[in-house]
Amino acid sequence: MKTNQNNNSYKEIEEQIVQYSEHIDIPEELDFIVKRAIKEGKAAPKQKHFNFNKWSKKVAAVASIAVASFVGMTNLSPTFAKSMSDVPILGALIKVISFTQFDYHKETSDATIETPIIEGLQDKTLEEVINNRYLEENKKLFEQFKAEVTDLESSGQSAHLGINSGFEIKTNNDQILSIGRYIVNTSASSSTTITYDTLDKQNEIIITLPSLFKDNSYIEVISENIKIQMLERIAADPTQHYWVEGAPNTDDDSFSIDNFECIDANQAFYISDAGKLIISFNKYDIAPGYMGIQEFEIPTEILQDILVSNYYIK
Repeated sequence: MKTNQNNNSYKEIEEQIVQYSEHIDIPEELDFIVKRAIKEGKAAPKQKHFNFNKWSKKVAAVASIAVASFVGMTNLSPTFAKSMSDVPILGALIKVISFTQFDYHKETSDATIETPIIEGLQDKTLEEVINNRYLEENKKLFEQFKAEVTDLESSGQSAHLGINSGFEIKTNNDQILSIGRYIVNTSASSSTTITYDTLDKQNEIIITLPSLFKDNSYIEVISENIKIQMLERIAADPTQHYWVEGAPNTDDDSFSIDNFECIDANQAFYISDAGKLIISFNKYDIAPGYMGIQEFEIPTEILQDILVSNYYIK
């Protein structure tokens, strides 16, 4: 009987998701969309040694985000739209509202998936691109959760499954909007992942990590600094632990976890309110689970020679 109730709940939620997304077209040429967004956006303020047009082309070449629209979704039914509330206004026009797309609770499974919606961009195509990425990814997250719950019920197991997805605004100033979107999965253990989108609000473009630098030398420069910071943190607090060469136990042959070597070219990052580059790692990426999400502020002075400019990184 519980299975039938669960199936009905899933069906009801799926129908409502489809109702508000089935007429949304998803563009295929995302590079074209972002390039057009840059072309139609406002010109950047002129600064010495900074060619914004040249830089913006680089941004367009590396920016890649998926699509769908949240425009007009404020009239959803109470069942589907659990909550919708304003969060801090971003600049004069741009703001983010939160939207609980999925809220499901049963004896052995529960999920809450909260989706951010950006409003107020002059470039509505870019706004649509960003918002639809959030919608599509959360729909996929729901489908995965549903499949796992179904498998669990079919096997007769009583283990608990849970998922909590939401967002936090890391930076909110006149120039930068950085949104961190997290996913916490719980079963026998838990895992936490977080991804970021960093938006230049003035010029209405997405900033990527490679776009900040002249070439890929930033990978080694940042990685070596992070290793130094890891060892400094361990020395200051022995309860902290990182999988890095030189740390206690990492030279032991019985220690099977690979040491951190370097960041990914598109490592998760955001730009702080002070204009500092913050590199982020998911739970278990570079340290034991009890350490959680790890962030490292990279000193601007070690990046100065390889930055395209100080337009973003101060």
